[in-house]
Order: sequence, then structure tokens, then C-alpha cells
Amino acid sequence: MSQLITKRVRLSRRFFLKGFTLSHVPVVLGLPPLISMFNSVGTAYAAEADPTKKTTPFERRFVLWFNGNGIPERYWIPDRTGPDYDVTGCLTPIARLHDHVHVLSGMDNSAVGNAAGDGHSTSMSALMTCTHYTGRSPGGPSVDQILARRMGDETRFRSLQVGVSQESFGSAIHKNMSWAGVDRPLPPEEIPHRLFERLFGAKDLGWIKRKRSILDAVYKDAGLLRRNLPSEDAERLDEHLASVRDLERAITSLPPEYRLAAKPDEDFDMKDWPRIAKIQSDLLAYALATRQTRVASYMLTKCQGLARFPWLGHTEARHHDYTHADGKAPGEEGPKGQRILRDICRWHVEEFAYLVAKLKSIPEGDGTLLDHTCLVFVHEHAEANIHKNSGVIALVAGSSDRLAHGRHTRVMGTIGDLYRTLAEGALDANLPSDAFPTSSKRLTELLA
Repeated sequence: MSQLITKRVRLSRRFFLKGFTLSHVPVVLGLPPLISMFNSVGTAYAAEADPTKKTTPFERRFVLWFNGNGIPERYWIPDRTGPDYDVTGCLTPIARLHDHVHVLSGMDNSAVGNAAGDGHSTSMSALMTCTHYTGRSPGGPSVDQILARRMGDETRFRSLQVGVSQESFGSAIHKNMSWAGVDRPLPPEEIPHRLFERLFGAKDLGWIKRKRSILDAVYKDAGLLRRNLPSEDAERLDEHLASVRDLERAITSLPPEYRLAAKPDEDFDMKDWPRIAKIQSDLLAYALATRQTRVASYMLTKCQGLARFPWLGHTEARHHDYTHADGKAPGEEGPKGQRILRDICRWHVEEFAYLVAKLKSIPEGDGTLLDHTCLVFVHEHAEANIHKNSGVIALVAGSSDRLAHGRHTRVMGTIGDLYRTLAEGALDANLPSDAFPTSSKRLTELLA
């Protein structure tokens, strides 16, 4: 830490800037991690609501990140294990984050075993909850909700569900990755301005119509706070307010059609999907940094997604089409279709890398936000063409003091073992033995 705060203001991590819009709508703006919030060893000062405590342990966060349809194993899974693994065509976006990411392969998605629904439905249920698909929903809560019940009580939101694709194809199991329980989906928020409004409490449409900023509502409160802050914190506050303004501009610059949900069964073309994905990632990073939530799910694509990819130049077929018959799609021969699927999967990893890098860029106490966040990227299948549920892949990032990174490991275990290892080894979550029905052990090779 660059400055030690002794006689100056000591802020709680739960401090918010507050104000009202011209139409008397309340606005709540969280603060980034400031040095005034931490003691000399990087531990957060306790909230004013609990005067019996002087400091609080640094909170851990968890992000479950998903995209669907499976992978082309030849372009995704490295041949070599260990720290010198070969960076495959799909994994090139994480090369610059080598020391912060652990590449996993070989896991079993072992709760698939029933015949209800298609291969995507059963795999999705098993992947998110480690339970069988009932024909309508998973047989239990998803991993993020299991963790939220133990980690989310002291934050504004117990959990956040973030989405990108507005595609409406399929049933609830295709459209949702977070489940509170049987037949209780928690839909992701896919419209950027709605997620913005939820985080900032602003329901006034004036900022969307470019007439004013929500920062106008907290300008006075921010000015009063700035007077008592050390220079480094004042600079950090100004940078934070500027980043919020940049988010506003990014959202208000989107075409009007982005404010509308997709029609049912629309043949979906994502138009400018990467732009939306990065805005949603920025909003999620804001929510984690300002301590509004400790648990989130991020659904980049739908399960069995049918979108096209015009920004990649692939519009002759839909995502799901490219995954079958060795990647064969209408008008394409098999090997070329596999290379197209490689390009699609590389973009998936690129968006995950963007979020990881974003968290790494945010200082927090004696480290960064990434150091205190565990992220896991999971995929509905391994080899896409055959709906393969053995040899499943994952990327794990963050929690640098608890987790081993900078390597590829072939794992002998299940998705449930992965979740239990992360929950207990990285997040200090005390879980019942049956929280993940397919788990029987810890994957010690993941731990630092």
C-alpha cells in the first residue's frame, strides 16, 4: 500500500455516495477500494454499524462464467501439461494472463445420466447443479446459489445474474444458468441499461436519453467526501467517477434496439455482441469492486445457442450448426467448420480474459480485486459434436494466495469435485457433505 492512513478519515467498505435525480429518484453509487478503507496490512476497516470490530477479514468473491455448445478439443485442449503447456488456437487470449489462469481438462460431468430432454439439457443441469435434469429444471440449486447462501448476507445483492445473449430459443434450462432450486430459475439480466439501473438504483430514463448523468445526483456528496481524502484516494475517486461516466456513455451509445428483449423463437443475430459483453463485464467488475455482491454468474451464450457471429465473419450457419458432424455446417465441409468453431471458441476465451484482466487492473488493499476473486469458466460439453460429458474443460483464475495457476492439468475427478475444491479451498465456504452430489474428494492439484 502506498500510503498508511492514521489520523485521516477511515472509511467502511459499505460507504456509498447517495443522492436524488431531478425527478427525485434515489441514486446509490458504490466506492472503489480506497486506501482509507484498509489498515497497514491491507485488512478492511469494519462497518460503522458494528463498532465492536475495528477491522474485517478481506472478503472473497466468486464468479461462475459460462458459454454453451461445447468445444473442438483439437483446438482447445493443450497436448502438454504443466507450466510449459502449448497455447492452443482457442486459448491464445489467455497467453498474456498465463500466471493468473489454470487450464483444466479431463473432468467428468457425471450427473448427466438420465434421458430427460436433449443432450444439452441434461448436460446443463449436471454442469450447474451436479444433479439430474427433471424434464423441466435441474434437481437442485446451482453452485453460485449454494455459495451465495453462505457468502452473500452482508452485501447489497446476495448474488447477481449477468447475461449477454438475448436469444430466446429453448426452454428454461437453455436460458438460465442460475437456479435457486427445483423449478426456480434466476434469469440473467441481459440489457445493459437495466443492469446499470439495478446497480445504481437509478430508474430515471434521463441519463439513457443523453440528457444528464446519474453522477449529477451524487456530485455534492462526492465533493464533501473528497475534501477529507488523501491525495491518492481523491485521485482514485475521480478515476472511479470517470469510469462510471464512461459506462454511461457506452450504454447510451448503443442503438435503441438493444433496449428491447428478443422476440420468442427469433432467428438470432447478435449484431455487436462483443460490445455488449464488455459493458456487462465492466458492470460486474464495478459491482464486485464496490462490494455490492460477492457472488455472480455470467452467461455469455445460451445453452445450445443458435446465434450467428457477423463480427467474426461467420453468418452462413448458427453456432450450434458448426458444432455437429465434425463441425460441418450448411455450405461448409467438415474441417473448415471445425476451424470456424475454433474461432468462435477463441472469442469466448477472449471475453473471459477481458473480465480477468479488468479485475486484475483494480487495486484492492495489498493486492488486486482478482487476487480476492475466484473465477471459473465452464462449458456445457467437451467435444461438441458428440455431446461429450467426459474430459470436460474449465479455466480457473484469481484467488492467487489459495490457488495454483500458470499451468495445464489433466484432472481425475468430477465437476462436483472442482466446485467443492474451489468453495472450500479458495472461498472458505463451509458446505454440507451433500452440497455437490457428484463430489467425493478435493482436487489438491488446484491448490497453491
